[in-house]
Order: sequence, then C-alpha cells, then structure tokens
Amino acid sequence: MEPSRDYPLFGGAFSATLPPGAIDVSDLRPVPDNQEVFCHRMTDQSLIVELLELQAHVQGEEAARYHFEDVGGVQGARTVQVEAVQPLLLENLALRGCCEEAWVLSGKQQVAKENQQVRAGRVSDVQEG
Repeated sequence: MEPSRDYPLFGGAFSATLPPGAIDVSDLRPVPDNQEVFCHRMTDQSLIVELLELQAHVQGEEAARYHFEDVGGVQGARTVQVEAVQPLLLENLALRGCCEEAWVLSGKQQVAKENQQVRAGRVSDVQEG
C-alpha cells in the first residue's frame, strides 16, 4: 500500500496530506482555478478544496455552514449533511497573521458527477440523445 503524502495546493500556498490512492483530477480534466480536486481510484469518493469569497453577513461557525450549503446548492446536491464544525487554533496556521479565525467543517454532499444525475439515492449516467 502506498503511503499518504503531502501535496502542494494552489501553487504551493499551503499543502494537504492525501491518503493512499488519491489522484489529482486536474491530470484528467480541467479544474477551476479556485479548486483542488482529488478522487480515489477504487471508490466513488472525492475531496474538493475550494477557495471561496468572504461573505461579511455571516461569521464564525455559521460562515462555514453557509459556504458548505451554498456550494451544495450550486452543485445541485441531493443531500447536504454537516457532521461537525470546529475552530482551528490560530497558532497552528501558517496564515495566522492574516486571519482572525479559522474553521473546519466536515460533512457529506450527494452530488452527481459530470454527465451523471442523482436518482433515488444513487448516481446514474445521463444519456444524451
């Protein structure tokens, strides 16, 4: 089994430790500049890191929830489930001088992949005619 590895994100601005089997989707198809997308070669799971615009009308934990639910809505998610929202200690951040707070949200969204649609709890291929 291959070991986990540190992977630079957004041109090396920061990095993430990726699990064994993670594939950089940008090697397979175009990915927007504000996203880093990884998939697992043996499962139907993906990891998306997305840079989002500040929304001044929400702050703290509610900002994390707002962005997660907003991305789910834009992607047409069938389900959006927040599992946990926790603050990050600023002294542990490389950007600690640039931000007043940081949050991590863990959750799940059921979203159809490119050329697919979500049906009855499953993802199905979209047939074009």
